[in-house]
Amino acid sequence: MNKSLLLTTLISILLLSGCDRTRLDKGREYFPDMAHSLAYETYTDNEVFEDGKTVRKPVEGTVPRGMIPYPYPATFEGRDKAGETLKNPIELNSSVLSEGKEQYEIFCANCHGDQGDGNGYLYTSKKFMVKPKSLITKQMKEAPGGEIYHVITMGQGVMGAHGPQIEPENRWKIVHYIQQKLQK
Repeated sequence: MNKSLLLTTLISILLLSGCDRTRLDKGREYFPDMAHSLAYETYTDNEVFEDGKTVRKPVEGTVPRGMIPYPYPATFEGRDKAGETLKNPIELNSSVLSEGKEQYEIFCANCHGDQGDGNGYLYTSKKFMVKPKSLITKQMKEAPGGEIYHVITMGQGVMGAHGPQIEPENRWKIVHYIQQKLQK
């Protein structure tokens, strides 16, 4: 009986000694390299590199996955070249026009207005002093879709570039909406 009492007491002591009321002691670590990384943190100093920084710039000329660089510069020549070479790859249908209208209302209508006449809220409320270009003039009606796409992407004059904000497919849908609904 003494042996079983002694064994029960020893097991109880072992089990209770494993409890940590403070939660500060993690106990034994068998693979500390996995818990405590030897790698440098992104923005810490690093004596390995000449400039002393851990974070590195990407190699010049690299492109993120899934990104296709836009080949035309933000110039009048780039706009003209885009107008000559770019063709709308999105097939025109009612769903595309509906989505194009949604995108236009989100990104364009505040400046260019619901009718595309340049009388958007930002101009009529005097929050923006320069009147945005009307999209329904004769000149704009004659502009190829590639030019409109280019201006949405790269901006022009006081209009900023919307390429980083609007996916390429949605830019083409906006072009369809402008040409098929606003300019008709």
